[in-house]
Amino acid sequence: MNELDDLARLLKSLDGHGYRAYKRIEGAWSGPGFTLMVDRVQPDPFATPTRLRVRLPHAVHGIPAELWSNRPRRVGLLDYLLRVFKRAVQGCPGVGSGRSCQFFVDAGGAEVLERAAACMGPDYLELRFRVGLPARGRTVLGAAAARLLTEVLPAALQALHAARLDLAQARAWAELTEDHAHLQAQLERLGLVAFVRDGSVLPRESGVSSRPLAGAVAFESPPELRVTLETLHHGAVTGMGLPEGVTVVTGGGFHGKTTLLEAIELGVYPHVPGDGREWVVTRDATIKLRSEDGRSVTGVHLTPFIHDLPLGASTDFFSTADASGSTSLAAAIQEALEVGARVLLLDEDTSATNLLVRDARMQRLVRRETITPLIDRVRELHERLGVSTLLVTGGGGDYLDVADRVLLLENYRVRDATEEARALVRELPTGRAVGEVAHPLRVRPRLPEAASFDPRKGGRVKIKAQDVDTLIFGKERVDLRGLEQLVDPSQTRAIGHLMARLRELAGDRTLAQLLAQLERELDERGLHHLDPAPELARPRRYELAGAINRLRNLRVRPWRSEKSSP
Repeated sequence: MNELDDLARLLKSLDGHGYRAYKRIEGAWSGPGFTLMVDRVQPDPFATPTRLRVRLPHAVHGIPAELWSNRPRRVGLLDYLLRVFKRAVQGCPGVGSGRSCQFFVDAGGAEVLERAAACMGPDYLELRFRVGLPARGRTVLGAAAARLLTEVLPAALQALHAARLDLAQARAWAELTEDHAHLQAQLERLGLVAFVRDGSVLPRESGVSSRPLAGAVAFESPPELRVTLETLHHGAVTGMGLPEGVTVVTGGGFHGKTTLLEAIELGVYPHVPGDGREWVVTRDATIKLRSEDGRSVTGVHLTPFIHDLPLGASTDFFSTADASGSTSLAAAIQEALEVGARVLLLDEDTSATNLLVRDARMQRLVRRETITPLIDRVRELHERLGVSTLLVTGGGGDYLDVADRVLLLENYRVRDATEEARALVRELPTGRAVGEVAHPLRVRPRLPEAASFDPRKGGRVKIKAQDVDTLIFGKERVDLRGLEQLVDPSQTRAIGHLMARLRELAGDRTLAQLLAQLERELDERGLHHLDPAPELARPRRYELAGAINRLRNLRVRPWRSEKSSP
């Protein structure tokens, strides 16, 4: 293996050459206490930057092994180290063109995610990142490149050594992530769907910022819902334990209903210390649903919600390229149940009203209705399937009849209004008829076909995340705006590579079985086996399923088995 001094000399000798001369630096280089691997050099200063890895032996960085002794701690520690490394690397300001002299490190935002950009090997810490190699026009700036890779980078790596690292902060990241997993594991046993600690700061600085709002009202649990849970590292924590069942969250406009819902929907992820929502913990099998006019739906059993269409059209195995708001929401519910959701989150503002409820007057006027609204299924979802629902509403008073719990927000403060709501139900009956639903609540698994997952365009694999909400997959542009628990473009990119893997796995397995197989592979092999790119973060199975269901080229077959009916 060549020494880093050899790399410096080589880079300086390339000064003034054409940009492709940089290809000569590909390979492994030994530095002081680390190994640098140049895996792929960019062909052009305006192309995707050069891909590199560094390995620091455990004996060199000296970070205590107990900080990564299990998966949650390891995820938290690596998340922290990526942030430290990103702050430490600096390019050569004012030099070159294109992306010259820039480091690109895939570190996260408010959520702590498992990333391909960092891993703990058997005897080393490995970081993966990109660098824009310096150029003027398309000419190599060799001296600047030598400074970048043999001076700036080694100096930045020193920040990861235990002697210089803020070990207290590193420990905070690891222990908070582990405590999130610990509390998450307790929720089902305790009959809770979510926990929000007293003192949490839920409002954000703005609609485009994840930072906590300065001066915001801190969360305080209603006494009726206050619980105390034990953590591994932070003692007892007290706050609101949201019970299983049907929960209605209501209140006036701008009083915090949606803010609470957003905190709960993102509580499926651990958050960084100081985020304000780091003690909001939600069961993993929680899915936020919404209507999506125009989305595609493929082979979904919609009959429990949509049925008896004009001209006898069947909704047993329903497909459309242009779903309405109600159809898309019905499909989203059935798709969520198909892949194992146990908690459904909905906001009246983003849900088709006619799929949520039909009041007494409309029941009387419209005698032939093709929709069974959620209000007529929500109790059955819980009592027969064990699926809880949380609905945010400012106007759906009929839901007070079916709610187990009603929370009222006033000035960002939550109070339990369940008894008050029940008194109103007795005092002001809606007159809404509640009868037997015509079609059984049933989920029918589907078998995706391998041909659905072709990532090629023009003979080349094309998988690209344009942003969090947009995935380019082969010839398709997949709109993921309806997946509100997707938080990072690197998750979107990983979804694309996981779907490409399904081209090999799909055939005689249901969608749920395919997702379980992919999760096992990720557990055993990590994200690195999907693609060598560092910009991959692990998605949940539910967002992966959501992306699959939004493929317009998706082809599925029904799984013919009576066992498919829960």
